[in-house]
Amino acid sequence: MDTPDMRWSGWGDPARATRLPEGAVRLLRDLLGVRPADGAPPRLEDVAVPASRLDGDALGALAEAVGGEAHVRTDPETRIRHTRGKSTPDLLRIRAGEASDAPDAVVFPGSHEDVLAVLRACARRRVAVVPFGGGTSVVGGLAPRGAFDAFVALDLRRMNALVDLDPVSRTAVLQPGLRAPRAEALLRERGFTLGHFPQSFEWASIGGFAAARSSGQASAGYGRFDEMVVALTAATPEGTLSLGRAPRSAAGPDLRQLVLGSEGAFGVITSVTVRIRPAPETSAYEGWRFPSFSQGGAALRRLAQDGPLPTVLRLSDEAETMVGLADPDAIGAGLGEASGCLAVVGFEGAPQEIADRRDRVRAVLEDEGGEPLGPEPGQAWEHGRYTAPYLRDALLDVGAFAETLETATFWSGLPDLYAAVKDALTSTLTAQGTPPLVMCHISHVYPAGASLYFTVVCAQGSDAVRHWEKAKHAANDAILDAGGTITHHHGVGADHRDWYAREIGPLGVDVLHAVKRRLDPAGILNPGVLLPPVPEERPR
Repeated sequence: MDTPDMRWSGWGDPARATRLPEGAVRLLRDLLGVRPADGAPPRLEDVAVPASRLDGDALGALAEAVGGEAHVRTDPETRIRHTRGKSTPDLLRIRAGEASDAPDAVVFPGSHEDVLAVLRACARRRVAVVPFGGGTSVVGGLAPRGAFDAFVALDLRRMNALVDLDPVSRTAVLQPGLRAPRAEALLRERGFTLGHFPQSFEWASIGGFAAARSSGQASAGYGRFDEMVVALTAATPEGTLSLGRAPRSAAGPDLRQLVLGSEGAFGVITSVTVRIRPAPETSAYEGWRFPSFSQGGAALRRLAQDGPLPTVLRLSDEAETMVGLADPDAIGAGLGEASGCLAVVGFEGAPQEIADRRDRVRAVLEDEGGEPLGPEPGQAWEHGRYTAPYLRDALLDVGAFAETLETATFWSGLPDLYAAVKDALTSTLTAQGTPPLVMCHISHVYPAGASLYFTVVCAQGSDAVRHWEKAKHAANDAILDAGGTITHHHGVGADHRDWYAREIGPLGVDVLHAVKRRLDPAGILNPGVLLPPVPEERPR
């Protein structure tokens, strides 16, 4: 219970909140028409929450399930801190003092058995349950929808142990409430690493990584989180799922894949067994410049398909390079004055292995037209790689709107997808009187394709949430029309739900609803997230 909370109206540690330099504020004003926001945001103590809808019987049952009243909280501050996630619309609403959808209580289980007891108690009383790890969702994954008598946030922070480490098999059993920095520290004490470092790393939880199919910034070297999971346990209203007893199996469909990415809609992940690796001896990062995004993309594709593959491999487009977004601590300076596209390349391992791999990567990048920039750009990215969400808060403070979205597709479709999403965002926001700056980078590569991660900055305008909703919908349509997936690593949540249904088709939706009915007959688990409403019966 000593795990710290994030800033209630923004991202991360309140002590690390930052302010934009005056030059950047002037640039936003001159380039995008950004004007200061009206009024100051409310204080936490001034934000009103509705009275809890849980009666004494329900609260008593929850307290009994988790070992006492101390582990069930209904005070306004705790409820506000568990209201929604950290998308820009989420933050704009909470900054406006809007907390009407705060949970009716926050429950802190301490074990798998506690979680089972909570789910049984809530199913009997039609109380919805939203699993809560680090609270970092940016796709509406923590605000349930539907006609339920109440809902509780199930905060898993008490379940925060490294349960077991098998150095022979190189696996570790981790509880879901373990925050990523603590997990990494515990593994490093034993000489190992998970190698999973998404931008949310400082606050996200192990359970959240699994539930949302997280992908870290070193995915080129370590893989996605779902690829690291070899076994898991989940609690459902109907009982326990224990899945995975070997690194690979031909024993039917892999049911782990039903839970990975299910975002709390099918069950609550209570432990994961993950593949770990020896901690690297050292690391090295460097920068490269390419004349264009397409030329840099071709270089990344060659490395992804033919090797050698660095541990970190990412490429900013011309706009992102111009602004200097790869180094959030120096926005608008340094490389922002140069043309072309910045690639960041990182290596981890033993010194000689790094040296050999760097030489082979250098040969490929030079052959593809890359210009080496030395270690400074790479080191700047490494130093500032977790600060971008703080920059987003600073932009909101001065009246700008900043948000991200991401997708992925095959290499052959990447140029069309990039152009379609960028055009959808630009045209939709410009038509609403808030012309944007749209930036993009590739940060996850595979032999068959790659991801695209877009950052959008514009003036907030008269109704920033409504403006963004239109732009986001247009971008989602463009993603599917261009053959991309609706999300590569942010998850589905509520924001992508309807487009996810289009992506998998009516029969796929029916299959997921069948799973939902078996594991969660009362439909209490994170309702409205991931799955669209139950479709009308179709002829068979």
